[in-house]
This record gives sequence, C-alpha cells and structure tokens, in this order.
Amino acid sequence: MKPIQMVDLKNQYIRIKDEVDAAIHHVLDTTAFIGGPDCGEFECDMAGYVGVKYAIGCANGTDALQIAMMALEIGEGDEVITTAFSFVATTETIAVTGARPVYVDIQPDTYNIDPKKLEAAITSKTKAIIPVHLYGQPADLDEILAIAKKHNIPVIEDNAQSIGAVYKGKRAGSFGLISTTSFYPAKNLGCFGDGGMIFTNDDQIAEKIRMIANHGSRKRYFHEILGLNSRLDTIQAAILRVKLKYLDNWAADRQKAAAFYNDGLSGGNVIIPKVAPQRNHVYHQYSILVEKRNELQTYLKEKGIPTAVHYPMALHLQPAFSHYGFVRGDFPIAEKAADQILCLPIHTEMDEDQIRFISSSIKSFYQA
Repeated sequence: MKPIQMVDLKNQYIRIKDEVDAAIHHVLDTTAFIGGPDCGEFECDMAGYVGVKYAIGCANGTDALQIAMMALEIGEGDEVITTAFSFVATTETIAVTGARPVYVDIQPDTYNIDPKKLEAAITSKTKAIIPVHLYGQPADLDEILAIAKKHNIPVIEDNAQSIGAVYKGKRAGSFGLISTTSFYPAKNLGCFGDGGMIFTNDDQIAEKIRMIANHGSRKRYFHEILGLNSRLDTIQAAILRVKLKYLDNWAADRQKAAAFYNDGLSGGNVIIPKVAPQRNHVYHQYSILVEKRNELQTYLKEKGIPTAVHYPMALHLQPAFSHYGFVRGDFPIAEKAADQILCLPIHTEMDEDQIRFISSSIKSFYQA
C-alpha cells in the first residue's frame, strides 16, 4: 500500500501535468502576468459553472469576503451574523471592516449554521448574514434566505469549502446576493498559490467589487472609492482553467472515498458525516466526531495515518475576538464540535485499500 497523505497535490498534478505546464508556459511566453486573457476567460468559465452572471477574481478567499462586505458598505457600528464554527477568515474579515461578529450555533450533524437559531440573532444593526458551507456541504439555504428576505438583510455565501456542491439543483454560491470562494491549493479547486473569487448577479455590485479589488479604480490613476490591491494573477487563472474541467470528476472521486469510509466506520465508536436532504456533499473534508481525539490521533500517526483538526477552537473563544465578550458555553454545539472533530485523509488520489486500513485502524483503537 502506498503511503497515506492528508492531501496529495503532487500526484493530482502529475495526472494533468502536460495540460498545466502548457497553460503556465503560454502565460510565460506572453508575459501577461497580471490581467492576462486567462483571467477574463476563467471568470467566464466560473460564472457559467456556478450559474451566476459575474465571477470576479481576487487574491485569496479572505480578500473575497472583505471585498464583499466593503461592497455592501459594512463598517463601524454594524453587525454581521455568521457561524461560530469555521475558519477564522469569516470572523476576521467582519472585524477588519469595523463591524461586530454575531454568532449563531451550528447543527450537530452537518456542522453548518443552524437556521432555527438565526432569527434570534438579528437586530436593527444587522447588515449581512454569512453562512459558511462547511466541509463541502451547503447550509440550509432555503430557511436562511427566507429569514434574510423577511428582514431585508443581504446574504453572503462563504463557499470556500464547497465549490461544486449542489443544493436543490443549483450550485452553492449562486443563492446569495454575493458569494465567495478560495482557491487555496488544498481546496477541491485549488491553484498553485493563493487565489479567490467573488460571485454575484447584481450589475452594480459587480462593478463595485471590480473597483474595490483594483484600488477603488475604474480608470488608471483615478480612484473613486477606497479599495484594495487584490488580483488573481494570470498564471493561477490559467492553472485553474485546466483544473476546473476535472472538478466534477474529482468531486465524484471524493464522494466514492466517503462512501468507503461510511461503510468502514458505520456501527463503530465514531459519528460519521451526515448528508442533509436535497443537496450533495463534495467532501472538502471527511470529518468525524470522536471521543479521546488526542489519543486516537497519536495512535493513527504511529500507523502512518495523518489526520487534522478543522477546527480546534470555536470562533467566539479565539483570543483575537475576546473583546466581544463571548464566553465558553455561549455556543455549546460549536464548542463540542471543536473538542471532538477529526478530519481523515480524503482526496482524489486515495484508493480503497488505504481507506479500509484507516477505518479498521480507527475501529481497532476503540476495541483495544
């Protein structure tokens, strides 16, 4: 059995090496490193794939979130509602705008924001709701959007982990007023560095997003609004154009691997991921809930099995956000997930033997 890796970017690259290398060398030959033709072509490709009017490249997924909030003029004195359990970028960008993050606890089975607890968090200061489609599965968008519409609050979908996922026949990222994604290398659609993208169907918001990402400018050296320097460079766009062609097949590979895990781990001492109705899961992570997590991680490491914890601390307990006054016990389901979540290797290069070995090793730990 070949060595098990948490993410196998090298062998994925080898499979499409000729196409990727040709795309890179084309950019090198043209020297159109910033704003070259591949950037616009990739934006068109992604808009068509997600099913929206506009897709606008930027430097990374964190910038995508910040630009989305800047486009909505969110700032000091405002509140933005989001999940208590996600990567820090979601809360970090709210704080950077000057707004206050307001958290909602998660569902215990999907780890996504719980829409039944959403409305209670809304105040007159609420300026946006940011659901995160965590680990590869869309949140309950119908309920979230209905509440947002009732209160006339825009929704920004954080789709950094679920590009390609489908909710009731439509791609995640096509529901909110704005949505964002990340092309960090380990993502399901990852580039060879940093990259991000912002999506919308709104003409005016799209124009504003483009300006913000380009120093607040439509015309060179004329700056109408406060902006950033946040661009998806041409080499990354060219790489992503190649990889996008394979994304749905790669999602199917991940789903097949998850099915093997489900078979191998069912009936054991772990809680396996649940796929909610009328959506699919593209398994950016295969995340289980376990007892004795640290001991299990050590045991698996000794067997050559890597694991990861995404995420070991709920957002409201992070020291950087302590001044907002949240304490342990405020969001107990998110806190439990942070204490018990364990992510197993899952990627396009895994085989059934590896998954059987990982599953049987986990079962043997709890049977010892």
